[in-house]
Amino acid sequence: MTDLVLVRHGETVWHAEKQVRGRVGGRAIPARARAGSATGDVGFFGRACRVWSSPLGRALGTAIPCADSAGLRLQVDARLRELDFGDGEGLTSQEMRERFPEAFAAFGIDPVANHLPGGEDPVAAVGRFVACLHDISDIHPEGRVLVVAHATMIRLALCHLLGGPLGDYRRLFPTIGTAP
Repeated sequence: MTDLVLVRHGETVWHAEKQVRGRVGGRAIPARARAGSATGDVGFFGRACRVWSSPLGRALGTAIPCADSAGLRLQVDARLRELDFGDGEGLTSQEMRERFPEAFAAFGIDPVANHLPGGEDPVAAVGRFVACLHDISDIHPEGRVLVVAHATMIRLALCHLLGGPLGDYRRLFPTIGTAP
């Protein structure tokens, strides 16, 4: 059986300003991506066989030090990237409220049925992400794999895998902290 350890990337410069990070911006703060802190140190790498990561810079900023410190191979897969928030990319909640108030209000009610203008369909996004997790499990059937990804995709995947409604991902999993 594969142990998948899903970890959100380290903190970015956009976190302080509460900007939607999606697929753009938010470069990783390198000092915050310490491998031991991101994986909990004790015994993790003793059984780990691989580190997989989203190709986005903030995920790689966490995944590379983890893989390097453990002498593990890093596999990058585009299916692990964050949800594309379309016109909301790089904006704060207040800016979205001002630029597209009706769409932002609908997004607040159900972010899956009413994704942001120009954004990726969350149902399709969770499909690609979960397919990647299944592929990782098939490739490493008896291993432990660190998967460095993004908060929204991890929360959507957890809802999907646990049978919860996707539209409730923010309520069911209110926060997933960044890797220290």
